[in-house]
Amino acid sequence: MPQKIIFFNLLFAFLTFSSFGQDQKLAQQYFAEGDYERALVLFKKLTETTQGNTYFLERYVDCLFQLKMFKEAEKVLTKELKKKTADPIFNISLGQVYEKLDDEDAASHQFNQAILRMTPERFFIVRIGNTFTNINQLDWAIKTYEQGAILLNDNLVFSYYLADLYRRKGDSPKMINQYLNVVSNQADRMDNIQMIFQRYLLKEDYKELKKQIYDRIQIEPNAIVYPELLIWLLLQEKDFAAAFRQVKALDRKLKENGNRLFQFANMAANENDFNTAIEAYDYIVDAKGFNSGFYLEAKIEGLRCRRLKLIEESNLSTTYILELKSKYNAFLNELGRNRNTATVLIDLAELEAFYLNDLPAAITLLTEVIGFPGINARLQATAKLNLGDYQLMNGEIWEATLLYSQVDKAFQDDLLGQDARFRNARLSYYTGDFTWAQSQFDVLKASTSKFISNDALDLSVFILDNLGLDTTPEPLKMYAKAELLSFQNKTEEAFSVLDEILQKYPDHSLIDDIWYLKGNIYRKQKKMAEAISYYEKTISGDPESIRIDNALFALGELYEYNKRDIEKAKTYYERIFIEFTDSLYAVESRKRYRQLRGDKIQ
Repeated sequence: MPQKIIFFNLLFAFLTFSSFGQDQKLAQQYFAEGDYERALVLFKKLTETTQGNTYFLERYVDCLFQLKMFKEAEKVLTKELKKKTADPIFNISLGQVYEKLDDEDAASHQFNQAILRMTPERFFIVRIGNTFTNINQLDWAIKTYEQGAILLNDNLVFSYYLADLYRRKGDSPKMINQYLNVVSNQADRMDNIQMIFQRYLLKEDYKELKKQIYDRIQIEPNAIVYPELLIWLLLQEKDFAAAFRQVKALDRKLKENGNRLFQFANMAANENDFNTAIEAYDYIVDAKGFNSGFYLEAKIEGLRCRRLKLIEESNLSTTYILELKSKYNAFLNELGRNRNTATVLIDLAELEAFYLNDLPAAITLLTEVIGFPGINARLQATAKLNLGDYQLMNGEIWEATLLYSQVDKAFQDDLLGQDARFRNARLSYYTGDFTWAQSQFDVLKASTSKFISNDALDLSVFILDNLGLDTTPEPLKMYAKAELLSFQNKTEEAFSVLDEILQKYPDHSLIDDIWYLKGNIYRKQKKMAEAISYYEKTISGDPESIRIDNALFALGELYEYNKRDIEKAKTYYERIFIEFTDSLYAVESRKRYRQLRGDKIQ
């Protein structure tokens, strides 16, 4: 062939390819911009020049749909489907055309043809199913996957797709059934399925989920995924007692080392179900024995939960407290009094100081802890801070400030050091040195600890609000003395000083603070009715009082944790973040309100 002819042939091929590429790019651009008339012309040309390219034909049909040229679309699709190799996708498109032309029977026939023409290839079946899903033909998508499962001889292969389709249809029982099929076949997807249940199931759907899980446990008693899913569900419902029975049974069946039990006990404790947590920790100790890797931790955590139960519940008897002390001593007799059991000794000291009113015993215990050879420095510092508090409660102010100062010096750039400085500043406030105390509180307002910074800001504002309003600081000194007496558990003396302020200074701005402090003292004594009464007086008093948000938050906590009146608790929390947007409690109140309302908080 002459070189000139070859050259012209190559040039023609190049120009043709270049023109094709330009048409394709323009067609896509017009389609994306919604200019379907221009896109139609180009896609038609591309379809005619590239026989067998289904993508261009699909786009051409899409343009006809957008321009409502349904008769033309019918003509194009009917012609295409006469080919033996025609893609079943076009049966679906033709079915859509007939829907637009109000011929439901013809539409159903075409949709059914698409399913009948499927081959036993997973990718091919999913493509047909997704096409139905994308045009919201959910029932036909379901039929696609059901037929696909038959073709592949695998009843579970499309469970995930079917579950999602039933979710879209709002058919919870069938959705649950299919997702259970997924976990039965792919246990590694458990976390994913749990997340889906958590996101999409309503509370009333949990009953159906529980029923189906129990049914499957009966049918497949050796399958582990179902008890594990049941435990997760019971934990979602906060039914720790029922969950514990399942955890215990699974631990026995699998002959585990106690790790599952220990993690469960921690969860129950974190959710304040101390009774179940204690039962679980005790079970680890008794069933797993001394050689278990969780024996010591379970014993320590069991004691901690008993102490937390004492703090949370207001009606526990003296007998309970003495039994708890006995358990502490039994633990120490078994494992010794040394640096490894220091945390237990610190907790026992707290029990002696606050619940048995035996300060000398608490002081002796912590003095022993501080002297342990090789004790962790941070644990020793914690013991010193607590010992400082007990010395202050015992009236030994110099000993208290010395201990606080030691921790401050050893941990200057640490939260422990900030905590020590706060306690020293609070001690100065108690003893009437308001100027120095306020200067320290002003520095501690920048603490990275929310609790320290909030308390420091609260006391700083309080001193500023009351110091210098009168010619004498005497009322504030008396109030600070009452707070110290309350800290020392000298309740009657504290009330006496507060009543003296009311008698001597009946019009003083401290009145609302006195109501608030009385509420705190009664709350500390677990006299909740009296506490509520004084918090309510604080709220209904001076509308400019800086204690209103404090009292509202205290009432919210009382009704949430002690009265178990969720609606009333929500009312108090809501008032804070609506009426007191600048309050230190505003963010936490909003969070608690949403939790009580049932919102899912990330």
